[in-house]
Amino acid sequence: MAKRYEKVSGDLRRRIESGEYAQGGRLPAETALVAEYKVSLPTLRQALAALQTEGLIEKRHGLGNFVRKPRQRAERSNLRHQWEKDRARADLRERSITGATERDTGLTIKQLAFHADYEQIDAPEGLAAALGVEPGTALLMRTYRTRSTDEGEPLNIARSYIPYEVAKQNPDLLDEDQEPWPGGTMNQLHTVGIEIDRVEEVVTARPPTQEETEELGLMPGVAVMDVRKTLYDTNGRIVEVADVVLPGDRYAVKCVTTLERW
Repeated sequence: MAKRYEKVSGDLRRRIESGEYAQGGRLPAETALVAEYKVSLPTLRQALAALQTEGLIEKRHGLGNFVRKPRQRAERSNLRHQWEKDRARADLRERSITGATERDTGLTIKQLAFHADYEQIDAPEGLAAALGVEPGTALLMRTYRTRSTDEGEPLNIARSYIPYEVAKQNPDLLDEDQEPWPGGTMNQLHTVGIEIDRVEEVVTARPPTQEETEELGLMPGVAVMDVRKTLYDTNGRIVEVADVVLPGDRYAVKCVTTLERW
């Protein structure tokens, strides 16, 4: 049996989704909702907190509760990796048409704002182990933040780590002004003679840090997914490790497994 706050949140959700409460509009005052639903203030606030966690409403201090504009959704599938490899050797025109983020979101290049920061770092112990190199090895760290032009927060935060010795073989790979790079990392590695043989991804969920909550515009209670991506070349060497933080209210992770027939 549904609890009282669940019944209230369910009815408010229905009214939001039907458009009775418009996007950006203010909900009735909490005192008015208490009277309408005949519940206590703590029960009402529990219902509102549930809607806030879902990203349907936001509480503005001193102003009340407002219907939140739906955030851009994305679906991250493991099929993206073969799609990227298929395009790695395509000509520039074809590679420039669209990228992995556009594929995940359904947005066009013109609907996305892209930002990249490059930095040379010394590999800390944990990252060195993940890359199979000695601690202190020079790495090229690339941080990517891409957002919809209609929103202020990035869709995710991605940090890529490539051995500096690999990247410097093509000076363009050291220049953040070359981003967004048509064809992504697989094309970049192709320019230095590297073919990717397999991609491993490990996805875990956790509460966001305070910094991530602010940067990603997360509502209270929304978790993030950590994706640790590891790229292996055809010789079994690890050539990139990337850490991607996906907001739980934006992303669905889709895994597709093709089974061999008997």
